[in-house]
Amino acid sequence: MNRDTRLATVTGRVLLATLVSVSAPRSAATGQDGAQPTNDLPNPYRTIIGYFRLPAGRTWGATSAIDLAPDGQSIWIAERCGANTCLDRASGTMSGLPTVLRFDLAGNLVASFGQGLLIFPHGIHVDREGNVWVTDGQDNGPAPAAGAAPAAGGTPQPPQPNPAATRGHQVFKFSPDGRLLLTLGTPGGRAAPDYFFQPNDVITNAKGEIFVSEGHSSIPGASSRILKFSPDGTLIKVIGRRGSGPGEFDQPHALAFDSMGRLFVGDRGNNRIHVIDQDGNFIAAWPQFSRPSGVFIDANDMVYVADSESGTVNPAHGAWQRGIRVGSVRDGRVAALIPDPNDKATGTSAAEGVAVDAQGNIYGAEVGPRGVKKYVRD
Repeated sequence: MNRDTRLATVTGRVLLATLVSVSAPRSAATGQDGAQPTNDLPNPYRTIIGYFRLPAGRTWGATSAIDLAPDGQSIWIAERCGANTCLDRASGTMSGLPTVLRFDLAGNLVASFGQGLLIFPHGIHVDREGNVWVTDGQDNGPAPAAGAAPAAGGTPQPPQPNPAATRGHQVFKFSPDGRLLLTLGTPGGRAAPDYFFQPNDVITNAKGEIFVSEGHSSIPGASSRILKFSPDGTLIKVIGRRGSGPGEFDQPHALAFDSMGRLFVGDRGNNRIHVIDQDGNFIAAWPQFSRPSGVFIDANDMVYVADSESGTVNPAHGAWQRGIRVGSVRDGRVAALIPDPNDKATGTSAAEGVAVDAQGNIYGAEVGPRGVKKYVRD
């Protein structure tokens, strides 16, 4: 079992019962019209802070990457070296801390690797064989770094690969014991039609084909697309382009498959989940799960969507409350909301990455607060 097929039986039973009593407007479920904010929802979860224990002297950095091993007994997290990057850009040196961390279900660190390799681990996926895929979303070019804000008063320009960069903007496949098995993309990054620049997330299907979402900026002209590869890393096709229409993306930030094999894209810049088939054909656009930074779907087709950028963080989507929304991909209804306790935050807050174990416990990986929280049902 992997991210698109693993079971969460307890959660499915409980939340399907909840769904019976929680209705959503048909327009919200189908995406035919703009949805009203889905804020008035129950929160049946209790928060546990400090559940995952790091070695003495090490503190959490930003993390948006979390997933479950196929046996359901391990939780994989990619962490940014106690900061928001593993690169000291002034000196050009990399942190010596391992970035890919494996925890058991009791929160104990049991393995780690990746030191000196990843600059900005962003997305993570554990495939059916237990191999660990991680995207690296920045480069080691000198300041201004790729993706940096334009100079004050200047016209915003879409970020572009830094020609001086020699590493970053790649996707790595590791064995469970940390051996590097496959690398996708050019070191330092490349703009379209080459790849990658700012890869966000990665996922594999039942045939072992690889899907990578690319583009972390909402500045007009920035890359926003999904690239599909064969299991050996040969590019099969490019899916989508930048825009807000069907089959278009703006910051495709997260990927998840449902039990039917549909690909759910966290189309964050467009404040929606974008549903496509595995050839890239448009199926639906769902705004009712708010502004998605992370998406996780269990085999009961319960969907967990992390919103870290609405409300006070993003006045343009200010009527929506940040947090983790829980619902069903079968009918598009939203059943529960775990709200961000920091309702006054002005920078990214609450979970960006989300994963769920077979007992229905939710794990939220946080960039702004820097840590991972566990949520259990009361």
